[in-house]
Amino acid sequence: MYIKRKLEQKLLDLSASFPVVMVTGARQVGKTTLLNRLREQGRGFVTLDIPENRIMAIEEPTAFLIKYKPPVIIDEFQYAPALLPYIKAYVDEHKNCGDFWLTGSQSFISMKNISESLAGRVGIVNLYGLSQSEITGSLFDEYTTSFDKLITRQKSVIPMNKPEVFTRILKGGMPRVYGEMSATMQDYFGAYFQTYLSRDIRDLAQVADELSFYKFIQICSNLASEQMDYTNIANRVGITVNKAKEWVSVLVSSGIVILLAPYFNNALKRVVKTPKMYFMDTGLLCYLRGVDDASALEKLIDSGDFFENYVVSEVYKSFTNVGKRPPLYYYRDANNRKEIDLIIEQNGILYPIEIKESSNPDNKAAKSFEALSPVLNDKINIGTGSVICNASDIYPISKDVWAIPHWYI
Repeated sequence: MYIKRKLEQKLLDLSASFPVVMVTGARQVGKTTLLNRLREQGRGFVTLDIPENRIMAIEEPTAFLIKYKPPVIIDEFQYAPALLPYIKAYVDEHKNCGDFWLTGSQSFISMKNISESLAGRVGIVNLYGLSQSEITGSLFDEYTTSFDKLITRQKSVIPMNKPEVFTRILKGGMPRVYGEMSATMQDYFGAYFQTYLSRDIRDLAQVADELSFYKFIQICSNLASEQMDYTNIANRVGITVNKAKEWVSVLVSSGIVILLAPYFNNALKRVVKTPKMYFMDTGLLCYLRGVDDASALEKLIDSGDFFENYVVSEVYKSFTNVGKRPPLYYYRDANNRKEIDLIIEQNGILYPIEIKESSNPDNKAAKSFEALSPVLNDKINIGTGSVICNASDIYPISKDVWAIPHWYI
């Protein structure tokens, strides 16, 4: 079963504008399926997952491009980055938009090298797992705190009660999970981790001890929705701080986690400068945390952290799914007295967002938004705020702050 992806039109637009389109993302998020779905008649397909194709691409790149003549999809391109100069020569000679559609992971191919080698010739997009609006078919644009824009989604949203949202968190967003799958969630994510994460990321990060890497990523899962503490991670795993930073960078570039940067402004005194970490697939997060039951997940003392991770990843995907860089930050003062879970910064306006597991948050939930008052000036304003929660409908919390059910993302 194919679930329509929001990114489809963006990819077609890029293909009409650039000779090369590159789709990056973690394994099994649907990169190959998406491009095959959009593939027009006459476009070839070759995967470098097959050893003989990979060998030919590396050892005989000219013959490879003759055999697999554009327009073509080259799947798992990370295995043959030496093809880059040959692709560049081809597109410079033929000057046809959409000749090459590539899939790969940022972790295995230098995006800097691609950008430099194919400058002005390549459109790059990041694909993550299914968003809630893709699963329901509503296919919303990027999240906005604007009441007027959000209310237009009212006819398309599908409300969820708390047990349903925790079931969604447990399942995550891997497309295969929403198709015909006989394996249990634990079996699926166990195989996913062992077959893909353990194999690919371990090789990239030069992990000599697989047990250490497994312990590392489990510890990272316990830090989801929290500030990064590389020293703590390093000490618990038994590795150096630099190695911990290197492994976290691998998880980020692989699309497994994101690091949310803190918002900084000269008018804000004594703010933290440490990023927060979130897993992009909550199903994988639950697997790593040893949770396999939605009702048990809902009753956990830190269930709010899982809910926050889910909301942040959904807001993040809402931007990447339309081909935009997510302009997302968080705020926390150095004394940990005031924190804002998310800030969207657009056109000189800061839109504050709190994330609450509650079904009926009151105006106390938005009290921390006052921390942004010192930044108000001619160039920066504070926009409408949101408290994303489990409420049954949109309602006002205070002036310019609305309670927003998470299914409006």
